[in-house]
Amino acid sequence: MRLGEYPQAAGSPDGAGELRPRAVTANGLDRSRLASVGDESAALQSLGFSKPLIERLSKRARQNNTTLETELLHHPGIQEDAYYGAMARFLRLPFADRIDAGTVVDTTHLDTQLRRPAMVRLQHARTAPQVAIVPEAGRLAGLAAALINLPMLGRDLTITTPSAIRKAVWAAGATRRVRETVATLSEDRPQFSARTVVTGSQGFAAGMIVAPFLIALLAAPALILPVLHPVMSYLYLAALGLRILALIHRKHERHFEPPPTPGPLPTYTVLVALYREAAVAAQLVACLKRLDWPVSLLDIKLVCEADDAETLETLRAMALPRHFEIVEVPAAHPRTKPKALSYALAGVRGDYLVIYDAEDRPHPGQLREAHGRFSSLPPDLACLQAPLVIANGSSSWISALFALEYAALFRGLLPMLAHYGLPMPLGGTSNHFRTALLRQAGGWDPFNVTEDADLGLRLFRLGYRSAVLRRQTLEDAPVRLSIWMGQRTRWFKGWVQTWLVLMRRPKRLLGEMGLRGWLIFHLMIGGMLLSSLLHPLIFVFLAQGALAMMAVPTSGIPAGVLVLFCVDAFNIFGSYLTFVALGISSMTDHEKRLVGGRWMAVPLYWMMTSLAAWRAILELRSRPFFWQKTPHEPAQ
Repeated sequence: MRLGEYPQAAGSPDGAGELRPRAVTANGLDRSRLASVGDESAALQSLGFSKPLIERLSKRARQNNTTLETELLHHPGIQEDAYYGAMARFLRLPFADRIDAGTVVDTTHLDTQLRRPAMVRLQHARTAPQVAIVPEAGRLAGLAAALINLPMLGRDLTITTPSAIRKAVWAAGATRRVRETVATLSEDRPQFSARTVVTGSQGFAAGMIVAPFLIALLAAPALILPVLHPVMSYLYLAALGLRILALIHRKHERHFEPPPTPGPLPTYTVLVALYREAAVAAQLVACLKRLDWPVSLLDIKLVCEADDAETLETLRAMALPRHFEIVEVPAAHPRTKPKALSYALAGVRGDYLVIYDAEDRPHPGQLREAHGRFSSLPPDLACLQAPLVIANGSSSWISALFALEYAALFRGLLPMLAHYGLPMPLGGTSNHFRTALLRQAGGWDPFNVTEDADLGLRLFRLGYRSAVLRRQTLEDAPVRLSIWMGQRTRWFKGWVQTWLVLMRRPKRLLGEMGLRGWLIFHLMIGGMLLSSLLHPLIFVFLAQGALAMMAVPTSGIPAGVLVLFCVDAFNIFGSYLTFVALGISSMTDHEKRLVGGRWMAVPLYWMMTSLAAWRAILELRSRPFFWQKTPHEPAQ
């Protein structure tokens, strides 16, 4: 621990006079000095802060249901080191602006100091143990009285800052914390973890079903394809029906803006996982600063890999406000976003929590809307999904189709699922949670590379519900095919992981989800996977049917061949049509102009999706937990 020089002021050296405390005499602690301390306001006056400033901050503290000290520390110009240094000078105690993490003993409850830093015990090799404390202004008189009555107490105490304690605790508990992050879900609740890719019973079932099917398909395709054909047709028909239902729901959907919630606001945590994101760091910080929420009630954590030097250096150079915190995640397998988020969950202070990606530009009022919805809906509502809107739909045909796809999903399909109380796979960002319920559910699975879909379905299994918001988050889609392919391969791999995790005990899953939820899960996850994998095959069936009908007179066409051909044609073209219609109907006029006529590339887009699905199946075997990084650039 480094004992620094006591700061000369609790405000900035060149700030307004009201921010600069008066000098505190160094004539020793005695009872005559305690009379001027009293309550929190009097304590701050005794440290030299002016009455006008204290009155303004007291009013803000009453509005936000915080303390005067909390508002003071978030006031522009107030330096944390200087403020606590002034306290140390008043109490005649040493001050440390940094704590050596090697002196902090890691214990079971050490992480409580991440959420409310108050004190840590420091062990020194050659000197007696010390306790580093963060005094509160409201208890300053009591602490001063204790030091007068028990002079020996001062030998063991050092004043420090909340930031110094948090930084030391993050470092001191890093090895234990990352081990718990990786192992807790898979060891305590293995039924929810993707760490085991395929269980023994699943492997046996796959061997008994898939192997004979493949052998039969190769040996006698003429017998197997006619069986596979109607299965695929019904699968496409069901997915088409789901999109039609979403179209109907969107047409009749009514939006109700929740009324402003009376009373004080809670603390809200914002988690952003960053990896090699130096290029967008400034844009991200600027967007987060625009969030409409009192800064004294914001807990923004920028979660970075400890070996990502460029991103860390970029963030540190920004002189971030006090409600921002950089969390360094130790390098450990698996290197995934959910592992980073779960690691940071230990230090989350908010009653509510939202996840953003590094390239996101959330609507400033999104937190207000989420809080209003949480307050007006039942307590079993665990998550709210904000719509993700693609802002660069005009950049390429890939980004245009991506924008169409996101509009259909986030403003068409997910609102319909939420309305009917059906399981809702979440998007990877802009998920707002009740923090307590998120922790009860086990947080994110470090081994699932689509942790969003997995968590949304797990919440449903546990009896919680999800809903949607209206205020959007803007982000940019991949512009180049290679980047899109890597991202989509990871998504499909994660959806396979999710399906395998949920299907370990199908009967139990049916009981947890109910029949409707069970069917929707299979259609949304299993059906999407299967239809993507087999999408090229439906064109084979179409061509086969057309050739079969051309080979015989019209009057001699078998009824079964004609019916399947018509169903195939309806399925494929109906699927394209409803996909485009749901996306277009969910877009604003501006978005439609950005997409233009590139929606006609949907058949090619779906073929590329099929290729990504096959790549995912192969990668699941060779690199099941590999996280394909999607590079981002600042928005134009």
